[in-house]
Amino acid sequence: MPVSALLAIPAAGLVCVAYGVLVERRWFRLARRRLDILPAGAPGRITVLHLSDLHLVRGDRAKVRFLARLPRADLTVITGDLLGEPDAVEDVARALRPIRGRLGSWFVLGSNDHFVPRPLNYLAYFRRRRRARRGVRGRAPELVARLEADGWRHLGNVRFQADLDGFPVEVVGLDDAHIGRHDLRVAARGAPDRLGIALTHSPDAAPELAALGWDLIVAGHTHGGQVRLPLVGALVTNSHLPRRLASGLFRLGPSVVHVSPGLGTSRYAPFRFLCRPEATLLELVPGRAQ
Repeated sequence: MPVSALLAIPAAGLVCVAYGVLVERRWFRLARRRLDILPAGAPGRITVLHLSDLHLVRGDRAKVRFLARLPRADLTVITGDLLGEPDAVEDVARALRPIRGRLGSWFVLGSNDHFVPRPLNYLAYFRRRRRARRGVRGRAPELVARLEADGWRHLGNVRFQADLDGFPVEVVGLDDAHIGRHDLRVAARGAPDRLGIALTHSPDAAPELAALGWDLIVAGHTHGGQVRLPLVGALVTNSHLPRRLASGLFRLGPSVVHVSPGLGTSRYAPFRFLCRPEATLLELVPGRAQ
């Protein structure tokens, strides 16, 4: 092989890394999805703004500006990993004030909210089994307190019923299944005649939630793979679900699942490739048979 060709390979790799670090990880977008999962006789529609994996750090002005421009929805739901560092608690609270839902603002936590993020060998993500590491507790209680003071509701292993402009729903939120903090005992449907909305950080809990009859399940954690290749898709997802389910909408039994690609990255892996950061506006409309 010519020397020029040998040099071109690492040069192309450096270009891809530079693109992932300098361009794509800050190339935020808003995606819109329409779901006909409300009962056919429902009086109207419900808009749900789904955010996940913000990994916000201090001084992240580009992400804060993007959040401020998002449309206001009936519901805003955040499926964990709001923090990129413990010192960003106050920044997260300020950044999320403009996007609270008109009828409800709900969130669950992820591992990076509970524990201080630490660097990890990238090759470890390809191992089927990883050693458990002792974590350093972060500022999750302060984060919850600040968001609740602003009108958000923390759904850490919580189930409740609500009426959204007269439309009955049942809601459950699970703590992070990836680190074993979820409690499925709270997830049994109490009012299956209501539309069931489930929030969970890791999609690993989605099969159980679908089996329990939740109509809409929203999750994050995977970052959509964060690094994707043509024809291959996500290289790793840090999830037990198949890699092809790393992001987007799919059916799981009777349930519709939305796995968000997320808006951020770990501060120790600050790049994305063919996997843009995304906020998603889900429009729930009538169409499902009674």
